[in-house]
Amino acid sequence: MDAHTNTNAAQPSIRSRRATDKLTITVLAGGPGGERDVSLNSGRAVADALLSRGHDVAVDDIAPDDLGALARDVDCVFIALHGTFGEDGQVQRILHQRGLAYTGSGPDCCALAMNKAAAKAKFLEAGIPTARYAVVTKGNIREAMAAWNLPVVVKPVAEGSSLYCHIVRDVTQLRPALELTLEKYDQCLIEQFVPGKEITVSILGETALPMIEIRTKRDFYDYEAKYVDEDTEYGFDIDLPDDLQRRIVDWSLAAHKLLGCRDFSRVDWRVDDQIGDARLLEINVIPGLTSHSLLPKAAAHAGIEMADLCLRIVNMAIDRRFAALKGQ
Repeated sequence: MDAHTNTNAAQPSIRSRRATDKLTITVLAGGPGGERDVSLNSGRAVADALLSRGHDVAVDDIAPDDLGALARDVDCVFIALHGTFGEDGQVQRILHQRGLAYTGSGPDCCALAMNKAAAKAKFLEAGIPTARYAVVTKGNIREAMAAWNLPVVVKPVAEGSSLYCHIVRDVTQLRPALELTLEKYDQCLIEQFVPGKEITVSILGETALPMIEIRTKRDFYDYEAKYVDEDTEYGFDIDLPDDLQRRIVDWSLAAHKLLGCRDFSRVDWRVDDQIGDARLLEINVIPGLTSHSLLPKAAAHAGIEMADLCLRIVNMAIDRRFAALKGQ
């Protein structure tokens, strides 16, 4: 695989071709966030897929203080960054300002989706069900603890891959979980735990891919279950009423559109066994693209192999940039 970082500071020229010929593509992977290792794996998987179709692909690391990867003259930048800087709108704003074709959602959408509390507020305004939640800071931790019945979920407001995510079932563990998360982040989210099935719906373009049920032997679909465990199961034959499955798909598409997502996303749900209804947890605007990841699994189940998935995403980015240039 061609992997390098070009430190040339010259601005790249902008090409506006559709992905029918050999393309020059930079895949951004790694980054400064806590999901760096996952991002490196996603980047390698994307690059391998595009290389298999004969395209000129370079995998480059990037950070706020090292933007050399963006100096390469390319047809498209494929963002395979997760978490801080890559998924929160920062790198998207830089790419937009430089006039580069890049994959995925724009900076404002990414910033909104990354902020779980802000996104959940939008979902509720639109009538899309989500679990009860509140934002906790060091200043209101006592009041927050008094307002909740267990079990609850404690997690960062803006983070991914279930990093620093805790399910709290014992009252003696609530304050330690909050304090541990607040020590790492300025604020955190406390959310009512929803028992039942864990469901995800991936969106490609404006189409929902087949729904997946995640079955793990762990307490929930945490980092190890996502990226390490070999016994995590992914099922497409889901024991849910047809009308509920249709509602989940419709709500997923609505949430994707509501936040302004484009190209692809993954919408995560829990289905409450006690009430027989679903609760949206969050939207991932740059979901994982590793061998363990859900978007490639859903695409494969729909008959879209990894190379075609990546090329469809690249095509959407190039088409969008071409349309913007025509409109100037």
